[in-house]
Amino acid sequence: MKPAHYVNGAFTTTGTAFPLFSPVDGSQVGAVPEAPRDVVDAAVRAARTALAGPWGRTSVEERCSMLRRIADGIEARFDEFVAAEVADTGKPRELAATVDIPRAIGNFRSYADLAYGRPERAYPTTVPGWSGSGQALNYTVRRPLGVVAIISPWNLPLLLLTWKVAPALAAGNAVVAKPSEETPSTATLLAAVIDEAGLPAGAFNLVHGHGANAAGEHLASHPGVDAIAFTGASATGTAIMRGAADHVTPVSFELGGKNAALVFADADLAEAVEGTVRSSFTHSGQICLCTERVYVQRSRFEEFVDALAERVRALQDYGPMISAEHRDKVLSYYRLAVEEGATVVAGGGVPSFGDERDGGFYVEPTVLTGLPQTARTVREEIFGPVCHVAPFDDEDEAVRLANDSPYGLAATVWTTDLSRAHRVAPRVEAGIVWVNCWNLRDLRTPFGGVKASGIGREGGEYSLDFFSEPVNVCVKI
Repeated sequence: MKPAHYVNGAFTTTGTAFPLFSPVDGSQVGAVPEAPRDVVDAAVRAARTALAGPWGRTSVEERCSMLRRIADGIEARFDEFVAAEVADTGKPRELAATVDIPRAIGNFRSYADLAYGRPERAYPTTVPGWSGSGQALNYTVRRPLGVVAIISPWNLPLLLLTWKVAPALAAGNAVVAKPSEETPSTATLLAAVIDEAGLPAGAFNLVHGHGANAAGEHLASHPGVDAIAFTGASATGTAIMRGAADHVTPVSFELGGKNAALVFADADLAEAVEGTVRSSFTHSGQICLCTERVYVQRSRFEEFVDALAERVRALQDYGPMISAEHRDKVLSYYRLAVEEGATVVAGGGVPSFGDERDGGFYVEPTVLTGLPQTARTVREEIFGPVCHVAPFDDEDEAVRLANDSPYGLAATVWTTDLSRAHRVAPRVEAGIVWVNCWNLRDLRTPFGGVKASGIGREGGEYSLDFFSEPVNVCVKI
């Protein structure tokens, strides 16, 4: 399905088209319409009209039923979604088929269940001296925020889009979504599925385009938008927040990360190495949760580095960077690392395949050592298949090094000492800390970061809390 906007229940390709390239071989594979301001305006108006019309009158039961139909619709077109995800991102098919698309289905089903079964609170109140019974009943109801702008990134296009769309719709909001300009295809398919599921026109709208001075900025700064949910780079989040401040618009941000792993001497080393291969190189490091800083207790440091480098050199089935621009950014950090004094123990360049992939946007999975904590390579998010490994001596130093970052999204602790795990995990300044695992997710739990890694939490009732506001009703008895 060719990328198209979806506004007020109809598809349109209004706007100047820009090329869509395959990350695998660099060839042009399609074109994407850039939504001009009037299309964004029309989408926001359609959302507002839907709230005043049939969508605004739907019950929780009806909305949850629609979410389940959307999940069923994605499942029915599973192979089509996988193909679109792979074509847009270049990620291995197995990753899309086992993570991205199943998780999108799960997002809609889990929020249908959560919204349907969500309780509210009531408080009987007694006030001496009141006339009559002197009693009242206070109870809360939740109402949607209104028109919600959802801006999602290119690394996990469908997963992260549905992670926000599902709870926003479940709470009764009308949505205007803008996916990354690099990955428009699964979002367009999602719009088709939503259309087939029978949501009223305007309840969900989709516009394509770039960010700054384009569709994304028009949407984020639109006076008709009541809330903004964004996943992406910290710098972009800062720019969106400035615009949102003009209208005091609520925001939920999941931003960048420079995530740390702490490997203690008592860890199962083989397990820690395999876990670090996953956490640093899954989707070629293009996941906000990926580990770019690895700290290993000094007595096991050389052993760990040797084992990790051996595993990384053997990696074969990895995908490209999303674009030539992003490939060049990652390679610039590889060069910077060497200039800063790093030792490259694995990778560090561009692979040669001898086939069409040589025209794509690949870089080698890379392991670095030898840099000080102050190095830019250690402090700045690279968002590629790279990690820097450094030693530490004791528990306090490990925590200090992990926390010495402007970011605080996720961390991993590798230890067989249960007491240490419980001591260290709460001290790490991150929104989520995994112990002896990575990216093990329960959709009911809070997800988000601290410091430059975001504002607010997503997941379970935390998302439903953001996408709705409580209203207290007080009835005198």
